[in-house]
Amino acid sequence: MTAIKLDGELVASEIKNDLRIRIATLADRGITPGLGTLLVGDDGPSANYVSMKHRDSEELGMNSREVRLPASARQYEIDAVIDAFNADPSVDAYIVQYPFPNGLDFEAALIRVLPEKDADGLHPVNLGKLVQGTEAPVACTPAGIQLLLNHYEVPIKGKHVVIVGRGLTIGRPLANLMALKRDMANAAVTVVHTGVDDIGHYTRQADILIAAAGAPRMIKADMVKPGAAVVAAGVSFEGPKLVSDVDDEVAEVAGWLSPRIGGVGPMTRALLMANTVAAAERSAG
Repeated sequence: MTAIKLDGELVASEIKNDLRIRIATLADRGITPGLGTLLVGDDGPSANYVSMKHRDSEELGMNSREVRLPASARQYEIDAVIDAFNADPSVDAYIVQYPFPNGLDFEAALIRVLPEKDADGLHPVNLGKLVQGTEAPVACTPAGIQLLLNHYEVPIKGKHVVIVGRGLTIGRPLANLMALKRDMANAAVTVVHTGVDDIGHYTRQADILIAAAGAPRMIKADMVKPGAAVVAAGVSFEGPKLVSDVDDEVAEVAGWLSPRIGGVGPMTRALLMANTVAAAERSAG
């Protein structure tokens, strides 16, 4: 068996094509969606990711505003940028890039973001609305994973989804999203993590397995149910090399598999753009 590729680049391109139509409709009303980003410190992967977000924004004809603060920044300086974004009508939505340098409080910064301008869908108010099943910005990577599976007609309703990882950006919101009684969801969901003994006992039961622990090659072929859909959402670095949570040999067992590059990443960025456009549409009324 060779897994069907879950091509995030392809699906993200289709999402962007739809966004171009929505952005053009806003432009007819004299409105241009605006994305803001705040990056604190000199973390290389974070800086690269923020740059890609601005390239996506410019490609779609959106405005973008980038603020970078040094690792020596104080919390009050971060608060000042957030307050400025909150007050700026040209910034419809923005992100506070995770992680922060040691000694700074990321959670306090996140809470200061206006929920309606939360491009990442990670504000406690928006996470709470996700739990309730009410309309709100949804965390970008979980929403992207859901759309990627749906595009390739991977059955979700009534299936067993196992998520390896309980982090704020993927594991926790994705578990709630997949369990909701709605289209592209309504699954039985199990969440495990690196503190659980014999993770393979759980992953071998998964119809859909999402690896999001940031542990290099932790998911081996013998931990995967034959024919399962496997989403490689977690990555880490070994020196300069980006390494997936999913071992390459899994491709011979899985029915569907997202690639290390061109899988979840493009979907995350596309959903960030979608959240920003939706914020502009809400503001426009």
